[in-house]
Amino acid sequence: MTDSLSRCRWAGSDPLYMRYHDEEWGVPVHDDRILFEFLLLEGAQAGLSWITILKKRENYRHAFDGFDPQKIARYSDQKQAQLLENPGIVRNRLKVASAITNARAFLAVQEQYGSFDRFIWEFVEGAPIRNAWRDESKIPATTGESDAMAKALKKAGFKFVGSTICYAFMQATGMVNDHVTTCFRHHELDPA
Repeated sequence: MTDSLSRCRWAGSDPLYMRYHDEEWGVPVHDDRILFEFLLLEGAQAGLSWITILKKRENYRHAFDGFDPQKIARYSDQKQAQLLENPGIVRNRLKVASAITNARAFLAVQEQYGSFDRFIWEFVEGAPIRNAWRDESKIPATTGESDAMAKALKKAGFKFVGSTICYAFMQATGMVNDHVTTCFRHHELDPA
């Protein structure tokens, strides 16, 4: 995948990474299932590179029943043991257990707020934060919004939701536009 488009430097030259950058990263997401998918994947990514998780994404979709929180919330100890034997995902006991815990917390938030979307987007007052970074090195790892989100998610029973993970989740799901200003996607996602 070679072209003359100007992208964020992190997209590199891997076709999978470039496609993710061009088509998904930073696009506002309001679908609860997709929000849950990103939350689960961002937690799995902790301490690893995103490309590692991106390459395992289809395996995660298969192993975790299409990221259906209803099904994941009911996983038994036997199912958890099977997941820990699955070479297609990150086989970390705490991360696998957190996916189940987070599915249960996710369902509780949906019930309380009507949707996870309604709850999570309140941290940015319902609209994406439009940043204008010229240099990727200036993009923060956390913000006041991600700190508040992490605190609220932990209070609601979620695991692997520190502020850095929450900010990465916000970037991925378009709650913030952190494409650099020289990137073609910055302007597509923020035409103002």
